Amino acid sequence: MWQTYLQPARLKEALDRIWEYKEQARIIAGGTDVLVELQRGVKPTTTLIDVSKLRELKYVREENNEIVLGALATHNDVIMSELCRRYAVPLVQACWEVGAPPIRTRATIAGNLATASPANDTIAPLLALNARLILTHPHGERSVPLEQFYTGVRRTILQPGEMLREIRFPRMSSQQRGLFIKLGLRRAQAISVINLALLITMDDEYVSEAQITLGCLAPTVIHARTSEALLAGKRLTPELCREAAQLAVRDVSPIGDVRSSAAYRLQTLSTLLADGLQRLAAPQESATWMQQPVLLETPCPEEGRAALLDELIETTINGQAYQWRGAHQKTLLNALREDAGLTGTKEGCAEGECGACAVWLNGQAVMSCLVPAAQAHGARVTTIEGLSQGAQLHPLQQAFIDHAAVQCGYCIPGMLMSGARLLAEYPQPSMEQIRTALSGNICRCTGYRKIWEAIQSVGEQQGGIQA
Repeated sequence: MWQTYLQPARLKEALDRIWEYKEQARIIAGGTDVLVELQRGVKPTTTLIDVSKLRELKYVREENNEIVLGALATHNDVIMSELCRRYAVPLVQACWEVGAPPIRTRATIAGNLATASPANDTIAPLLALNARLILTHPHGERSVPLEQFYTGVRRTILQPGEMLREIRFPRMSSQQRGLFIKLGLRRAQAISVINLALLITMDDEYVSEAQITLGCLAPTVIHARTSEALLAGKRLTPELCREAAQLAVRDVSPIGDVRSSAAYRLQTLSTLLADGLQRLAAPQESATWMQQPVLLETPCPEEGRAALLDELIETTINGQAYQWRGAHQKTLLNALREDAGLTGTKEGCAEGECGACAVWLNGQAVMSCLVPAAQAHGARVTTIEGLSQGAQLHPLQQAFIDHAAVQCGYCIPGMLMSGARLLAEYPQPSMEQIRTALSGNICRCTGYRKIWEAIQSVGEQQGGIQA
């Protein structure tokens, strides 16, 4: 898919490389969008510039009443940020709707914005929050309102040689109420049929300002300007909410595709928007909706060496040192199978949707088909072969046997890796946490009940499971 793989160690070096290669290279961090596009032949390239080692770009912080996200801030980083959970509610809700835990561990907010699909979930809330982007190159930078960033489907004003370095937006005030709503074809790992973000500023019982942004309903994410104007200065009565929702269809131009017809999108927009506005008419719910989110990552010291790679990748897999020469052109999945000879990890979809290839990378559950092999340089990898201790099975492996959860065996390695990572994070997980942890793992044989029960049984053995 690519021939040259560059991994700068510092921001200045990365910017110089990006400026040098311009349109001849693509920037990669989490890889959850870029590698899918390359698999499909979208925006092909011969060179990848990997910025994942630039720790100076991984932050979520507050500056002058603005929330500031670095280019390497992931969806999990936003979900776990107390700052965002209090003052960026629609964005946190959107991040929770993206993919499944192994995607959210790696996918960056900046990458979601730069891909520029009108179906990408974080665009609508950030547009409603009046976000602006800091675009940087070696000779300077510029601040661009997110609303001006997009020029069409998967098209932006980002110039060759520029990098999206930072995202900034005002934190929500005590007078503001926010909400994100998504309709997908399944509960997880689903591209939006439509999505919308609401940010309502109240003056006592009246709306002083409304921001309503809509995804999957036009070539870019847009404002429902007609509805926003109608709401200004009025009370959010049920009648007004329904009227505003009906007017929103004037601002959109949806298409029909494999996920939905245009007519269905229009009808669904009115229903979801009316319901969302009525929910915001009441005082905001407390933030207890996400007290114990499933992350499938365990904090550990940064182990990857920030160095420009040659052809030699040095990594540790299941406690054993490996050296790969020439594997920088491969995904981690292919390198594990072809160079390390560890064939327990399976390839299913090769697009990060089925979970069969799940492994642990420095304590994170990841889809190895979406990880460049070079990102394992200096890192620790655990595969299904390393889950047991010699002949002694991991408790979850034994539970899968005891509960007849092992079926054809193809998806089972990924199921075990996700389940074992959950048990390391929550030794007595609830059934809802189990479902969330495995939401990125698809079983093609039959149902999930025995798989869930196997994980539940290990939790019970470890001290009693929560209701």
